[in-house]
Amino acid sequence: MPYPFESGCDPQSPNRNLAPLSAGLDQQGRLEVGGCRLSDLAERYGTPLYVLDEATVRAACRAYREALSEHYPGDSLAVYASKANSSLAMTALVASEGLGLDAVSAGELLTALQGGMPAERIVLHGNNKSDEELLLAYRSGVTIVADNQHDLDRLAELVPSGGEPARLMLRFTPGIECHTHEYIRTGHLDSKFGFDPDQLEPVLQGLRHCPWARVTGLHAHIGSQIFELNPHRDLASVMADALKLARDLGHPVEDLNVGGGLGIRYVASDDPPSIAAWVEVVATAVAAACHDRGLALPRLLCEPGRSLVASAGVTLYRLGSRKEVPGLRTYLSVDGGMSDNPRPITYQSLYTACLADKPLAAGEETVTLAGKHCESGDVLLKDLSLPLSVSGDVLVVLATGAYNASMSSNYNRIPRPAAVLVHDGDADLIQRRERPEDLLRYDDLPARLAR
Repeated sequence: MPYPFESGCDPQSPNRNLAPLSAGLDQQGRLEVGGCRLSDLAERYGTPLYVLDEATVRAACRAYREALSEHYPGDSLAVYASKANSSLAMTALVASEGLGLDAVSAGELLTALQGGMPAERIVLHGNNKSDEELLLAYRSGVTIVADNQHDLDRLAELVPSGGEPARLMLRFTPGIECHTHEYIRTGHLDSKFGFDPDQLEPVLQGLRHCPWARVTGLHAHIGSQIFELNPHRDLASVMADALKLARDLGHPVEDLNVGGGLGIRYVASDDPPSIAAWVEVVATAVAAACHDRGLALPRLLCEPGRSLVASAGVTLYRLGSRKEVPGLRTYLSVDGGMSDNPRPITYQSLYTACLADKPLAAGEETVTLAGKHCESGDVLLKDLSLPLSVSGDVLVVLATGAYNASMSSNYNRIPRPAAVLVHDGDADLIQRRERPEDLLRYDDLPARLAR
């Protein structure tokens, strides 16, 4: 049995922890996750390496499912926002826990279908869907979230005459502000996502007699990495008004999708609400808003992404070069950076890190953790307190399960890392490491340029 790593760990709500639920220390004080020593995984699979803890993902799925069942008196479904971390393995995990899945591209949709997610539990998002994406969703029986008039115009052309109507969920902007980064606010009026509120009634009127469309749901989302609960109370009233409007116009709306947005703990000072607390606020508010308007309860959908998978993941790097700038700072460079985690350079995101084999050792120096890319802004962490280290030591960055692998790139033609799923002492490869030669597969060299 491993020794504890994180004091005060909340086993009921993984989003409130810095580390995966299975994180612990072996007898030599080295960090393990899922019963696997992290420095051993680095040796076996190489670095950088994404490590995903199955137990934490499953616990988060159960937390959403059980809280919805406890706090909402009607039917409900938690729908995994797969943009956070899309793979066949993640799809299979959340499908086995009874969740649904939202996709935002043909690639994510194909991954969901081939990963075993039933089509009736999938929704397709996107503010500029291609005909290919719309047709794949329609032919697969997936609910399409209509984000704008362009979606409706294209579907009117694509759905065959006399065919099954497309199942639609209309997305609109509720006009609610949240204290989060500008780029991840999606619920205010100045947003590329969704119909404006004043467009909703004419759109619903226009769809009343369209044989190719069946409006079965409404959707709104107010942002991401949110620690506040009041905005979600406000959202319930806005959505209940929209639900009443849609039903009064004769649409058989049965699903109310409040999106996601619950934040996680990236650093010790973060204090997000628990999954159960977030669900209770949302569920209670929706039920009350519907009761006040005399509405039969819809099926309540929510779309957790970050809060479901972020805390389940860690990334392993090897330390390399060191540069000391006297009187200013010490740079420690790792063998990855912005191509495997673009969030620090994009959002100025903060993380927590430690040495794999000395995770609880007292800090003896303050360093800036730099990536290897040819970009001065490629810095993963600033002012990181670490024990003394040497080149080759394995460093662990916590809470990287969301928006790391899914936002990775080949900047500087650096191959993407491998990913493993750990559980009960076993590690399964779920994403193979790219090799430099893999990056040439889709290059074409015109004959006139070849030697």
